Amino acid sequence: MPSRDIKNYMHSCFISTNACALEQVRRERGHPQLQLQAMRGFLERAGLVVEELDHLNIIHVTGTKGKGSTCAFTEQILRSYGFRTGFYSSPHLVQVRERIRINGKPIGKELFTKYFWQVYGRLYETKDTHGGSMPAYFRFLTILAFHIFLQEKVDLAVIEVGIGGAYDCTNIIRRPWVCGIASLGIDHTSILGDTIEKIAWQKGGIFKPGVPAFTVKQPDSPMMVLKERAKEIGCPLWVCPELEEYPADSGPLRLGLAGHHQRSNASLALQLSHSWLQRRLKACRRPLASSQAPLWRKGSILVFSNSTSLSSWAVGLEDTEWPGRTQTLKHGPVTYFLDGAHTTRSMLACVSWFSEVASQHERTTGGPVVRVLLFNATGERDSAAMLKLLVPCHFDFAVFCPNITEAIASCNADQQNFNVSVENMLTRCLDNQRSWRLLNGQEEKPGDQLLISRDVLPLVAAECCSKTLVFPCILSALQWLSQGRDSILAHPDKRVIPVKPSVTAKAAPLRDATGIHVLVAGSLHLVGGVLKHLDPSFAS
Repeated sequence: MPSRDIKNYMHSCFISTNACALEQVRRERGHPQLQLQAMRGFLERAGLVVEELDHLNIIHVTGTKGKGSTCAFTEQILRSYGFRTGFYSSPHLVQVRERIRINGKPIGKELFTKYFWQVYGRLYETKDTHGGSMPAYFRFLTILAFHIFLQEKVDLAVIEVGIGGAYDCTNIIRRPWVCGIASLGIDHTSILGDTIEKIAWQKGGIFKPGVPAFTVKQPDSPMMVLKERAKEIGCPLWVCPELEEYPADSGPLRLGLAGHHQRSNASLALQLSHSWLQRRLKACRRPLASSQAPLWRKGSILVFSNSTSLSSWAVGLEDTEWPGRTQTLKHGPVTYFLDGAHTTRSMLACVSWFSEVASQHERTTGGPVVRVLLFNATGERDSAAMLKLLVPCHFDFAVFCPNITEAIASCNADQQNFNVSVENMLTRCLDNQRSWRLLNGQEEKPGDQLLISRDVLPLVAAECCSKTLVFPCILSALQWLSQGRDSILAHPDKRVIPVKPSVTAKAAPLRDATGIHVLVAGSLHLVGGVLKHLDPSFAS
């Protein structure tokens, strides 16, 4: 089968979305141990055994906020040392291949296709003798990632937990080299529990006997749970210092990822990288050079002994890229600020970052700037709570749309949720619009108006107020808010989606402003859809 068809075929064979994978976990949460037992069975059917994963020299990372960024920092640091890295993360922004990276790059289409059929074929051949069972989407991709990393002979694999930790399918790993827990908060409560203490217990489930573990500073209660879990499992646990606590004789550390909240992620990455490197050099029976052993223990905290040794690690932190997280893209007069924040805690960090960086841009624009919010949220997220945090940003327009890249049938299968109807997605957008209007003290107005012709998408979008609009897809929202001033969106190859004249008239401030600043937030899938249109490297 051609590689271009593999995505649609994969979605037809397995549970096809993160939302549906979450639903499966909810169904199985009464028997959590069975999840890991089933995962081991699928792994063996794919021709692997758990013991083989020991050869991947794994760094296993969980957390509520920042685990992906921590993994990205860690992978970049160790790659900077010349190691061949594997990196498994979720979700993807545009293409499913982004989840499985070799040396920082998504695996190529040809290799993905080759390894996909190797794993799928083995699972399919054994299906009938196992009651017709096949792994769910995330389980399959996890097995595929392990298979690829083993075949590609990586020196190490950075593995990001999907959900929780204790019963996540990545937790079949027996002997990671080091574990990390990023910032904890409230998320996935129907699966992990409705208190931060219950969530901390789940996250601490990735600890393994004798394996060093690190965490960032946490609130007292969840920190106590993590310490109890570590003691119970027999795992040494250390708390990372703030980045400001490292020596800075050669100047402050510069991070490739923007936002103050990334500093704790960077500190955790430094500790994970150093711990891994210590074991690697010990295994090779090589002495630790001063530039490779920059840490010393101070109580339960590890800090760098001098700024000279720190400088060799700083390059990795500064070179780190992690698209869709506190990312800024400038396209002429239109500047996009993209952050996949989708919890109240991560939205707080997003607002802090946006307020600071947008103000810096506005001071150098040389004229009036219009601020636009492009927002969507999915699943059990508390949209109203997140929107409330965004009100102080003083947006001139709030635009809402579902995570549909284009209102045409050729939309990328990797970005579609086949388990939620388009009508339901748009209804969620309308609810978000109403919440925004109420938060801004605007009166409810009956009667939604059509923004997009029904021949393009058989749905109604709302034009309740000149300050808030709902569009049925990401492209139509981007085209309206950019008003032809973004050359990428105005390219002749881009299909122009028509809107009503009254809607075009409302965009006069966007056409007249010196600059347009757009914050895209609420959903990583929304950010991915936006990047597909704005960044040609994602569209290819």
